[in-house]
Amino acid sequence: MSAPRDFWLSCGHHLLDRDAVGNLLLTDEFIKAYLARPELVPPPEACLAERKLHVALLSDPKVAVAASQLAAIADADARENWQMMIAWRDHLVRHRTLEAAYLDIVRNNIKFPHVLIGQLVQVILRNLLDDCDDVFVLRAAEMFFRPQKLMVREGSVIAIDEEREAMLPSQLRSPLVELLGLPASVEVDTLNDAIAGSYRQRSDGFDIALDLTVGQRGLVALGDAVRRWLRHLLAIDVIVEPLAEVHNAGLSWYVGLSSEATRIGDAIWYGGELDEVMRARLVGLFRLIFREPADMIEKVRGEPVYLLVATGPDGVLRLKPQNLVTGLPIRHQEAVN
Repeated sequence: MSAPRDFWLSCGHHLLDRDAVGNLLLTDEFIKAYLARPELVPPPEACLAERKLHVALLSDPKVAVAASQLAAIADADARENWQMMIAWRDHLVRHRTLEAAYLDIVRNNIKFPHVLIGQLVQVILRNLLDDCDDVFVLRAAEMFFRPQKLMVREGSVIAIDEEREAMLPSQLRSPLVELLGLPASVEVDTLNDAIAGSYRQRSDGFDIALDLTVGQRGLVALGDAVRRWLRHLLAIDVIVEPLAEVHNAGLSWYVGLSSEATRIGDAIWYGGELDEVMRARLVGLFRLIFREPADMIEKVRGEPVYLLVATGPDGVLRLKPQNLVTGLPIRHQEAVN
């Protein structure tokens, strides 16, 4: 019997349609999945206005909702939830594809809750990774939408889903245990060939760690996830390869894929020395090469771009895939609409 192909079922990708080139089209069924969330299902004590709105949207998820209908909801928390939900739904409806909706958010810095944007990133990734046979890439892609706690086990740097890590004993949670010379162990499965076949059926539990040690498959897989993300969203073809050393990289152009990574990149750019703590927080360095130099702005055409990945002071890696959209020296706009 062949291994199951599906993964990340909870993101609702099966509720969406796709256009001729594989981009995601919003459906009533996808919107209804939001309406089933506990934050939006009216409790027994909900007012008539809230209950009527919920019923109307279940009947027609794209029906116009007036501001006065939202203002009539008695409970302040419920009213705020519904205002955000309708704003989010209206944003998705305004765009032909979910990819275009995401790009608009990123390029125009539209403020929506991180949880909603993360869900959108996940379903886009689920779509573009549908033909991916490498579960290491699938696990690395989780970092695009789920924060990771970085820990050390026997000299290896291990990324554990932050929510999963919270279930571990507190003494195991130091992000700099190796730097400080403290012992550490992690009681959680780390992805390897022996358990790779179980990844898809376990994928919605986010309970498998990934080894991000230089020279191991995790960083290579993250680079491939970046490559696929850029090809799908921006229609550019790149090579992304992990590097072992930061001091050998002349940063003609760089993109920090987390807030701390941007700070480290700035320090290198301006000729500063990285202290021991900054080096400990730097998880990955990648060289990105455009296969078609004409896709780049003339100023750095033909030059490599460097991507930096680093944890914050709390040892959590919060990847910012939007920086790939806004930070690369791309000459043209993407083909997604």
